[in-house]
Amino acid sequence: MKKFNFRKVLDGLTASSPGGSAGGGGAGGGSAHPGGTAGAAGTPREEIQETLTSDYFQICKTVRHGFPYLPTALAFDPVQKILAIGTRTGAIRILGRPGVDCYCQHESGAAVLQLQFLINEGALVSACADDTLHLWNLRQKRPAILHSLKFNRERITYCHLPFQSKWLYVGTERGNTHIVNIESFILSGYVIMWNKAIELSTKTHPGPVVHLSDSPRDEGKLLIGYENGTVVFWDLRSKRADLRAYYDEAIHSVAWHHEGKQFMCSHSDGSLTLWNLKSPNRPFQTTIPHGKIQRDGKKPESCKPILKVEYKTCKSSEPFVIFSGGLSYDKACRRPSLTIMHGKAITVLEMDHPIVDFLTLCETPYPNEFQEPYAVVVLLEKDLIVVDLTQSNFPIFENPYPIDIHESPVTCTEYFADCPPDLIPVLYSVGAKHKKQGYSNKEWPISGGAWNLGAQTYPEIIITGHADGSVKFWDASAITLQMLYKLKTSKVFEKQKPGEGKATAEIVEEDPFAVQMMYWCPESRIFCVAGVSAYVVVYRFSKHEVNTEIASLEVRLQYEVEDIITPEPEIIPQFPDASSQLPSLKSLSGSTNTVACEGMMKDSIPCLSVKTRPVRMPPGYQADLVIQLVWVDGEPPQQITSLAVNSAYGLVAFGNCNGLAVVDFMQKTVLLSMGTLELYGSSDPYQRQPRSPRKSKQFAAGLTELSDSPVSLELERCKSPTSDHVNGHCTSPTSQSCSSGKRLSSADVSKANRRGPGRPPFRKAQSAACMEISLPVTTEENRENSFSRSRSSSVSSIDRDSKEAITALYFMESFARKNDSAVSPCLWVGTGLGMVLILSLNLPASDDLRQSEPVMVSPSGTVLTLKGAVLTFACLDCTGTLIHPPYEVWRDPHSADDGEKTRKRKLVMHSPSSSQDMGDHQFAVICSEKQAKVFSLPSQTCLYVHNITETSFLLQADVVTLCNSVCLACFCANGHIMTLSLPSLRPLLDINYLPVTDMRIARTFCFSNEGQALYLSSPTEIQRLTYSQEMCDNLQDMLGDLFTPVETPEAQNRGFLKGLFGGSGQAFDREELFGEATAGKASRSLAQHIPGSGGIEGVRGAAGGVIGDLTRARIALDERGQKLGELDERTASMMASAEAFSKHAHEVGLFQP
Repeated sequence: MKKFNFRKVLDGLTASSPGGSAGGGGAGGGSAHPGGTAGAAGTPREEIQETLTSDYFQICKTVRHGFPYLPTALAFDPVQKILAIGTRTGAIRILGRPGVDCYCQHESGAAVLQLQFLINEGALVSACADDTLHLWNLRQKRPAILHSLKFNRERITYCHLPFQSKWLYVGTERGNTHIVNIESFILSGYVIMWNKAIELSTKTHPGPVVHLSDSPRDEGKLLIGYENGTVVFWDLRSKRADLRAYYDEAIHSVAWHHEGKQFMCSHSDGSLTLWNLKSPNRPFQTTIPHGKIQRDGKKPESCKPILKVEYKTCKSSEPFVIFSGGLSYDKACRRPSLTIMHGKAITVLEMDHPIVDFLTLCETPYPNEFQEPYAVVVLLEKDLIVVDLTQSNFPIFENPYPIDIHESPVTCTEYFADCPPDLIPVLYSVGAKHKKQGYSNKEWPISGGAWNLGAQTYPEIIITGHADGSVKFWDASAITLQMLYKLKTSKVFEKQKPGEGKATAEIVEEDPFAVQMMYWCPESRIFCVAGVSAYVVVYRFSKHEVNTEIASLEVRLQYEVEDIITPEPEIIPQFPDASSQLPSLKSLSGSTNTVACEGMMKDSIPCLSVKTRPVRMPPGYQADLVIQLVWVDGEPPQQITSLAVNSAYGLVAFGNCNGLAVVDFMQKTVLLSMGTLELYGSSDPYQRQPRSPRKSKQFAAGLTELSDSPVSLELERCKSPTSDHVNGHCTSPTSQSCSSGKRLSSADVSKANRRGPGRPPFRKAQSAACMEISLPVTTEENRENSFSRSRSSSVSSIDRDSKEAITALYFMESFARKNDSAVSPCLWVGTGLGMVLILSLNLPASDDLRQSEPVMVSPSGTVLTLKGAVLTFACLDCTGTLIHPPYEVWRDPHSADDGEKTRKRKLVMHSPSSSQDMGDHQFAVICSEKQAKVFSLPSQTCLYVHNITETSFLLQADVVTLCNSVCLACFCANGHIMTLSLPSLRPLLDINYLPVTDMRIARTFCFSNEGQALYLSSPTEIQRLTYSQEMCDNLQDMLGDLFTPVETPEAQNRGFLKGLFGGSGQAFDREELFGEATAGKASRSLAQHIPGSGGIEGVRGAAGGVIGDLTRARIALDERGQKLGELDERTASMMASAEAFSKHAHEVGLFQP
């Protein structure tokens, strides 16, 4: 535990601030400003004890939620009952019972082509697009690669691992079939060459291997399917083809009947062919299930390819034939479908997304028994569904996994760790009423693994905002995720009729209701949403349904730059009286101004129409007030860049690059609405002239300059709802660049229209900027990922554009002025140029007068400065403890209990508990995208400053609690995660964790208390991580077990006659056939064996902790145990040989004469 003396803070510190190298993150040093004292008002406090040290911090990924992004492969272990999904990015997700959800990643990042479980062995084989096979050990909580085998000369196309076999068949693009020993991961010398498999008279290459499977009747026979329609039944013992079948359409998949006498093929013309091993010359049955039957008796017309077929038998009914694809070409608009043929009944299940793969779940793992299918797992491009086959209407199972995070694209996130415990059951109770009906009544069939709650007990809630205006509340406790409640914010607005959207096209191209920012006060349950169409909705929580009208306000937030063309600078007006800023509640949407030269000019019109009729609001969050920014003189309102609410004050504040608005949501009045420069009054340190002359030529030049620059290509990809603001800066032309230029002439508009239909014209770049930063954009998800913006890294460009966005807002009981002797309600305002303003809030003296007397907002005259846009504020008391903003204790606004309605508001003001001088001064913590500062209040002395980065900028910063202490957590655009102690700003952690490759990560990264953080790792997945050493150490106990000991079911007794006539009487010994003694060694140049990390990879994040050491020790023990087991087997074998030899020698001795 270290102690810091503010009086002597300069003695041990130097102003070293290297600021990091070009690739480095936050290597900046800490320095103190001279003259800094801890105290204020003449009572300095000597010492602050800081308990956090670097030993408390470690970065570690915890769990990934959501649907696997870009899935490619599917596998199921029918005994362990766990499911594996591979993706195009080289990831594997393994799912079991709810809570068992594991993510692992191939280091190469190569797409996963195929997955094969070693059934009931706790292992998985993955085949990747870089022609490498990997063996994963699933008997540990973090799976790791045990072996890899890299093919050098051939490309892998298909793999098959027979049940209870240790030999893996691998088909290649050249048509050859290789065999790999799963235990040693070494190639056998046994190879089935394509030219030996096909007839010698065949002159053409059969194409890649598309199918491999052993006969259910005889394991010594291998069925090989080639792309061109050739099927070879290969005898592994005699090394020759028993039979060959040819069809003139390409094969996509093959499926056996369990008796091993018939197999079915699916083809590229939408046909299914059924073949009998006794007559392989032609299929004995050919059907095109979805083909139209021709009148003249000709073959039915071709359909789309059947990409996969499964043929599953039942003891008590007709077999199931299940396939994907095969629809008629004339139904172009038909959705992707799965067809289930059961007897004469054909059921077509239409899907919302293309089918990637499907698997039929059966009662037995043995391929030579009646399969008894009970469900079908269907992997879609953006969903996972399971169909119940045991009911005739084929209902789907209710999915327990949180795989619908991306139901509408996620646009913003909030994370609340250690929130009030009563919130989760309350939200669940109101959300459970909206559950869908019609699901299967059976248990979810993917039920493997084991999971327990672990030691972490505090409740956690994640909130996601979406492009369609919906907001989802999730229970995230104990590293799980379950949806609690869904709120549709678009319901407060009238639906736009077709054609009406053009009126707001300049605001948003699509998704006009997209959620841009959220603010939640868990204690008061006040929830506030800022939408992309420049509106704010305040919600209150109620357990009762209500039918009421929605109150609405309209706010003009104007930044006048070009209205008056006079070269003389005007005197900046002083702060106007608050009473003049109170517009009435009446709608202004009807008023328009006409300008002759430019046609109709929009003015005082909001972007969306709030419902005017009474609206039924179910229990849950109910809209209390809608605040909309309106068009001003033909200019659309700018998107909101900052938002704050305080339930104790009854105020909501929001800002954009034009200015700031403060609204009283209790009295439903606007208290303040003014441009950023007017907030300064005479305190503007730059003395800018808000009405400087600006000619239209300058604007046109700016437009051309932006359009012709390389950045415009990045900007053009950027669409508003899913590429929002970072640090309060607009990021795209569709999200309204922050300038107020004249409307474009017709010539400019026609020029802009060349960029493509529906795209709005470019406007001048928005913020004061001297540094352009563009992050790379992937073509896959440009709507999700585009990231390009101007940064305000210095004030040298103020002359070019004097816009100054409001980037941070914070309500607090604080000292507004230097000579204040007591704290009072304040609003802290941070701007994109690093300026901090404090506004005083004059609230009615008693709560009884709160509804009737006006709230006054006035300037304090205090202006503080930092480098870069301001990101966050916090206040500490004089002991270094975080002071929480005041709040109102929740009460139901629509309670049936009259006493609850009439009782007084209960406010928690967080006043000091002791009677000592704890309230005589505070520490204000302010962090910008470049540096952090700690000020002593009310003296406003800067005690500490830490230059976090010179070469990059922060995307997210938050003051968080950890281990009953407090620190500043920062996420930098160059990928560094840093923590700083408070109040002294000592660096505690700086790890290069994650380069920000796209806008999505920047937009969704958020810190929470207790060392928790999250971000959207892909458009469909949330990645959670911890920066707490304690949680890294305990993580192993919190994760689920993928493997649990389960007895493999016994094979059915086949009966005497079946055993005698139903297969080869000779047992098949793969070891003898494929082993090195018989088959020899494979060519070394064909494939290269790569030893795996043996489980170390899984704990790399906790390498410095106890868990890492324990896991390494456990892996070593496992390996040692495996070797001892092998030694035991060898010893037993030798003992058996010795006994046999001894017996034989004894018998020989008896025959001696």
